[in-house]
Amino acid sequence: MPSRLSELFNSDYWLSFFSENLSTWDIIANLLDIVVVWFLIYKLFQLVRGTKAVQLIKGVAVFIGIRILAEYTGLHTLSWLMNQVITYGVIAGVVIFQPEVRRGLEHLGRSSFFKPTKKEDHEDEKMILAFDKAIQYMSRRKIGALITIQRNTGLDEYIETGIPLDADITGELLINIFIPNTPLHDGAVIVKNGKLAVASAYLPLSDSMLIPKEFGTRHRAAVGISEVSDAVTIIVSEETGGVSLTFNTDFLHDLNQEEYLAIMRRELISDEKERNKKNMLQSFIDGVSKGGK
Repeated sequence: MPSRLSELFNSDYWLSFFSENLSTWDIIANLLDIVVVWFLIYKLFQLVRGTKAVQLIKGVAVFIGIRILAEYTGLHTLSWLMNQVITYGVIAGVVIFQPEVRRGLEHLGRSSFFKPTKKEDHEDEKMILAFDKAIQYMSRRKIGALITIQRNTGLDEYIETGIPLDADITGELLINIFIPNTPLHDGAVIVKNGKLAVASAYLPLSDSMLIPKEFGTRHRAAVGISEVSDAVTIIVSEETGGVSLTFNTDFLHDLNQEEYLAIMRRELISDEKERNKKNMLQSFIDGVSKGGK
């Protein structure tokens, strides 16, 4: 192990892992050492994903990049300064982001570290049908609803603002949650790992001037969460009963049943995603072929 943090950015240190003086077993052990370290770093990213601590890690990555660049360009003063920032900045970051660190450790203690959960496509389809049942009921009766489905970007920061449910997804439960004047109807339902994680959660409001004036707070919250994550959000308007979807900053409103189901299957079911990619690729190939004739 390096005696100082700065040695991690020294190319000679890494080259020493594969020195000709080392035996085959030593080289294998060094490779294993590197793989384990990177695996632990990957797991660390998984633990803090969706929290404010991600911003800390991004900042540290920028400083590390500057440190490496300074090392290879001979800017010794800048290199020394970056060493100090990295060494003491990480310690300061742990203190500042203590709640996120604690939550990550609690998550580590509750879950299986080496066995990530995997959903089957039929479970996604069952979830979509439950959403459809609730959407149809609420849309006809103009019951306002806001449902956010987590994908790759974690939403723990917003989940913590809600009331815990950890319930199976059913149309009936979603309808009951959003019935007006009930304790949970105000705010968003957030879906995580195929479960209704929380209700009455707060989402960030978008400041976009492109959102039409007729859309209210629910729609701004849906666009807001799409600006900071890859989540898919369903909105039912209590004024018109119209159904809207937001994802990847896209805001699609006044959708009929066929339209929103097609979009949800495309975005949430892996097989649909693969088929969509293949269709796009085939369309591109067909276009090139026709253009060449």
